[in-house]
Amino acid sequence: MGLALSAAIAWSIGGNDTANSIDAIVGGGVLDIKKAMTLFATSQAVGAVVQGYMVMKTIGRGVVPDIDVVEAVAATLATFTWITIATLKGVPISTTHSVTSAVIGIGIAKWLQDGLMSINIDAVLKIIISWISSPLASIALAIPLYHFFSWMFSRWSIDNTIAKVILIFVTAFSAYSFGANDVGNATGVYVTITSRYLGIPDAETMRFLAIFASFFIALGGFTVGKKVVETLAFKITRLDIPMAMASEASNALVVWIFTTLPYMLFGYGLPISTTYATAGSIIGVGIAKNRGLRGVNVKTIIFIMGAWILTLPLVASASIAIYFLIKTFVGVTM
Repeated sequence: MGLALSAAIAWSIGGNDTANSIDAIVGGGVLDIKKAMTLFATSQAVGAVVQGYMVMKTIGRGVVPDIDVVEAVAATLATFTWITIATLKGVPISTTHSVTSAVIGIGIAKWLQDGLMSINIDAVLKIIISWISSPLASIALAIPLYHFFSWMFSRWSIDNTIAKVILIFVTAFSAYSFGANDVGNATGVYVTITSRYLGIPDAETMRFLAIFASFFIALGGFTVGKKVVETLAFKITRLDIPMAMASEASNALVVWIFTTLPYMLFGYGLPISTTYATAGSIIGVGIAKNRGLRGVNVKTIIFIMGAWILTLPLVASASIAIYFLIKTFVGVTM
């Protein structure tokens, strides 16, 4: 059950979040979607295996303590449903935000059932701060990076071939950072279910889980990821190569920093939203290129942010409903 649910979540994450690493290289016209997805699949697998264990955890650790199997299943199904619907509609949403919203729903369901509030408000606030800070950090970093790459191109007369090679390496690093950060979202349900009976998986199992999840993340991207890629690559702003390089570099650095520095300081990586980071980086280069919002499709941004805002109430509500359906009609008790 743990592996099946982790595979489903990994597939849905790949379908929606593949775009986070390849939107710039596709929007900049360097690689077509199929080749970009191949680059993503390879690089994110390396990141998942090398660093993914840093953020691999039980579902909702710190948000709602001691989630049991029924609660893990309900939260996973709610998350999978919302991400899949958004992906099929071409809407880039946060899988981290979706998982956390589902767990908050479980906390509310337990409160409705037992009258005990189990949601750690401080933990939720820290996560919300990371959701806000990641796009703002990407915007702030993308603007100077765009000016740097533009200066570099004009100062050193870099031709398109060299620029494309550089962008491929930046994209590979972005996908690596994604694999390192987001594999924890895909494997959390397995860790939650098995840890109740077998204890927390050892390092060897964690690495196997990383390989397992990275395969289904890649599969999700190849099967249903195209619409979200097109939204981020073409519908926020028109990207040239310097814009694409700055956007991808900003996204990759922000995700890598949030994954690595907290682990070095506190012993655990912070699973931020790579969707928010990449959207922020694209908005940032659009602002830098056009010196304001003139070159940015504000309607598309509002539409995307509307989906972000709806994620919490919709996924939490779905998680509550699925939880009580399982309890009522299946009769599972823990």
